Amino acid sequence: MSDRITAGLKRLFEDQGHRIVFWYDADRDLRGEFDAVELAGVEKLEIANNEFGLKYRLLRQEPKTRFLLYKEGAEPTPADNWLLDVQLASAVFKADQAAIWVAELGIPAKYEAAVREHPDFYRSQKRLERLRAFEQDKPSRSEKDVRRKMLAVCAGADGDLDTVIEALLGELADGRDESLRLIARSGLMAFFWKEVETAYGYSDDQPDFQDYAIALFESAYHRALGDEGRLNAEASLMFRRWANNRHWSGAFETLSQQYQELLKIEDDLQKRDFRVLMPHDHFDAMDRQIIRSLVEAMATQTVNAGDVLRWVRERRQSHWYKSYEDIYQAIGYATEFQQALAEANLTMNSVSEGVKRYAASWYKLDQLYRKFIHHMLKSGQAGLLRPLYESVEKRYTTNFVLAVNDAWQDQVNRLEDWEIPGYVPQRSFYREHASEFRRKDQKVVVIISDALRYEVAEECLRKIRELNRFDADLKPMIASLPSYTQLGMASLLPNSDLSFKADGSDGILSGGESTQGLPAREKILAAGRAGDRAKAMRAEEAMNMAVSEGKELFRDHDIIYIYHNQIDAAGDKVATEGNLCRAVEDAIDDLVKLVRKLTSANVTNILITADHGFLYQHQALDESDFALADPQGDEILSRNRRFVLGRGLKPTAGMKKFTSAQLGLSGDVEVLIPNSINRLRRQGSGSRYVHGGASLQEIVIPVLRVGKQRTADISQVSVQIIAPGKNLITSGQIAVSLYQVEPVSEKMQGRVLLAGLYAEDGTAISDEHELTFDFRSENAREREMPRSFLLNRAADGYNGKTVYLKLRERVGKTTRFQDYASHPFQLKRNTSIDLDF
Repeated sequence: MSDRITAGLKRLFEDQGHRIVFWYDADRDLRGEFDAVELAGVEKLEIANNEFGLKYRLLRQEPKTRFLLYKEGAEPTPADNWLLDVQLASAVFKADQAAIWVAELGIPAKYEAAVREHPDFYRSQKRLERLRAFEQDKPSRSEKDVRRKMLAVCAGADGDLDTVIEALLGELADGRDESLRLIARSGLMAFFWKEVETAYGYSDDQPDFQDYAIALFESAYHRALGDEGRLNAEASLMFRRWANNRHWSGAFETLSQQYQELLKIEDDLQKRDFRVLMPHDHFDAMDRQIIRSLVEAMATQTVNAGDVLRWVRERRQSHWYKSYEDIYQAIGYATEFQQALAEANLTMNSVSEGVKRYAASWYKLDQLYRKFIHHMLKSGQAGLLRPLYESVEKRYTTNFVLAVNDAWQDQVNRLEDWEIPGYVPQRSFYREHASEFRRKDQKVVVIISDALRYEVAEECLRKIRELNRFDADLKPMIASLPSYTQLGMASLLPNSDLSFKADGSDGILSGGESTQGLPAREKILAAGRAGDRAKAMRAEEAMNMAVSEGKELFRDHDIIYIYHNQIDAAGDKVATEGNLCRAVEDAIDDLVKLVRKLTSANVTNILITADHGFLYQHQALDESDFALADPQGDEILSRNRRFVLGRGLKPTAGMKKFTSAQLGLSGDVEVLIPNSINRLRRQGSGSRYVHGGASLQEIVIPVLRVGKQRTADISQVSVQIIAPGKNLITSGQIAVSLYQVEPVSEKMQGRVLLAGLYAEDGTAISDEHELTFDFRSENAREREMPRSFLLNRAADGYNGKTVYLKLRERVGKTTRFQDYASHPFQLKRNTSIDLDF
C-alpha cells in the first residue's frame, strides 16, 4: 500500500507537475502511511484548523515550495473549505484503491467511474501496465475511451474495436474464450455488446459471440453479392480487413469452413452466375463453384479463352488459391491448349515442312496437354475437372495427335529412305555437334536424357535461361528408326556401320562392336578423335560428386557423356506409366540441377539431347488405336508396341516397311513401323506411353546447347502505380491499377510486392496484399492488376494528411521490406469520433 501511495503522489508532483497536493483521509486510517511517506523536495503539512496560516505560508512565504497537505477526516464542503481556491488550482490525492489506480493510470479524475465500476479488471498489474501504455500513447477523452482500452487489454488487441473483434475471432477459431470470460469478469460485457451494436449493427436479446461471428460471415457474403445483410456495411469492411490480414488467415479459414455448411453456402451458390463470384473469396466453396462452372463452360466451349485466362489470373489473389492452385493451373493450360489447337493449321507439303512446323509451334500442343494432365493429377481433385479432362483428352488424341500424324504419315509414305532434308540425322550427332568442340580443342559434356522429347527440352531450355548468366538454344534433330533406346544411344556415339545384332535381340552394333553399357560406349567415344580422353557415366554419379571431384573429372577428360533416365524409366512400365507427367517434371529439375553442377566444375560447353521421343495419352487406348493386321514374315526377331524387326517381312496393311539400308543401317534386318500413332498388341507392356515409331513426337528430338555468360543478364519486371484522376481518398476504400511494364520472359523475371496504404510515419492504414507480377502476355492490358484497399481504424488518426500507397519489396529472405514505389494521396473523409480512441 505504501509503495502505491508513494508512486501515486510522485505522479501528481513529478509527472503532472503539481506544486500543492491535498490528501483527505476520510476513514482516518492512513495516518501511518502519511507519516511514513517521504518525497524528495516536498514539505509535508497537516490541515488542523490552521487554514489561514497555511494559505499565507503556501502563497506568500514559500511560493515555490512543493507541499503535501494532509487532513485527517473527510473533505469539507465547498462552503466550509477555506482553502478551496488553492485546492481548485492544485490536485487532490485520494488514497482508496480506485483512486490509487486512477493516479497510477494518469487519467483525469472525472473519468474515475470507469475505474471504480470494474475493480476486477484492475487487480492485475499486467493489465494495469498495458492500460497505462494505452493512456500514455493516446490519453482518454471520455469514460468510453477508458472502457474501450480496457476491452483491448482483455482481448490482447492493439486498441480499437476492430482489433478486439479480430482477437476474439482468433480465440473462437481455436475453441477458446479466455478473453470473453475476462471481459465478463471485468464487468464490461454490456458495454462490449453496446459498442458492437453501434459499430456493426448487431443486436440480439441474448447476444452471443459465435452468433455474431456467423452473422458477420453471412452479412459480408450477401452484401458482397449485392444482397441485404443482417449487419451493416461497416461490418463488411471490418470483415474484409480481417480476412485480408495475413496474421489471422488461419482463424479466417477455420471459421469460414465451419460456417459455409451451416449457412448452406453451396446451395446458395448454385443459383448464382459464377462471374459475379470472381472478386470474392469468403468461402472456399466459392472457388469450387467457379471451378465447376469454368470446367463446364470450357467443356461446352461457351466461354472464350481470353476471359478464362483473365479469370484464372484474378483468382490467384483469392485467399484459397493455394488450395486450388493446381486446378486453376490445369484450367489455364487447358485453355491455352484449346486456343492453340483452334489456331493450328495441321497441314504440310513435305516431311521437312512437317518437322519445321512441329519444332516451331505444334510441339506446344503436346506440352500444354502434358502440363494440363500433370496439374490435374497433382491437384488430387481430378473429379472436379472430369468434364474438362474428357474434352481435352478427346481433342488432343483425335484432333491433334491423330490428325497431325495422319497428315505426317502421308508424307512419310512417300519416302524411300529415312532422311529429312535440311535436318541433321541422329547418327550424325557426334560429327555435327559434339566433335565441333573437339575440332577446336574445346572440352564438351553431352547429357543424354532418355525419352527427352522436343517439347520437354523446350521447357528445360526456358528453365535454364531463367538462371543468371546462363544461355541456351534449341534445334531439332531427327531420331533414327526405329525410335528406341538401343539404336538411339548408339546413334549418338561416334559411329560407323551401325547394325542390328544378328541374334534376334534389339541390340545395336557399331563397326561390329557392342554399344551396350557404359564401358562399351566409353570405348567407342574415345575412338571418335585420336587421343581423346573420354568418360561415360550415369547422371546420379555426376550429381553426387563434390565440386572438387567434378573439377578433377573435367580436367582429366576431353569429352564426357552423361546418361540420365527419368522419363523412360517411368513410362516403360505398366505400373508407372501413369506417373509419366510427374517424371517429366522431375527430369527437367534434374537436368537444370545437373547443368548448374557442371558449370560449378568449370564446364563451359554442354549439349543435352535424347535417344528418342515418345507418344503419351493419359486415357486408356481405344480398340481403334491398335494396328489391325498382325505382322508376318520369314522370321520375326523382335516385336514392340511401335515396331517389328525381322527378315523377309511381308508388306502389312497399316504399316510402313523399311530395309536396314533405307534406315542408314547395315545388315539384312527389316523393320515394320505402324502408321501414324497406331500400336501393336503386346502382352504385359503399357500402351499409353510408347516409342519406336515414326510419329513427330517420337522422332523430332532436341539438341539443346547450353553456355554461361560472363556478366549478369537477369532483370525483374518493373511495376507502376496507376492512380485515379484525383489523388483524394474520400471514403473507406480506394481502387487503383497496378501495371507490370514488361512481360515476363526467361531473362525478365517476375516480382513479388507487398501493397498497402501507409501514413508518413509508416503506420499501415489499410489492408496489405502480397501481389505477384509474373504476367507473360504481350498485351499491355492483360498486365494490369486492379486492386482495392480498405482503410482500417488507424486511418482516422491521419485524416486531412498526406498518405501513401506503397509497393514494398522483401529484402532477400528476411522479414524486412523496402519501398519499391510510392504514390501520395490526400486523405479527406468523414469519420466518427465516437467509434475510435
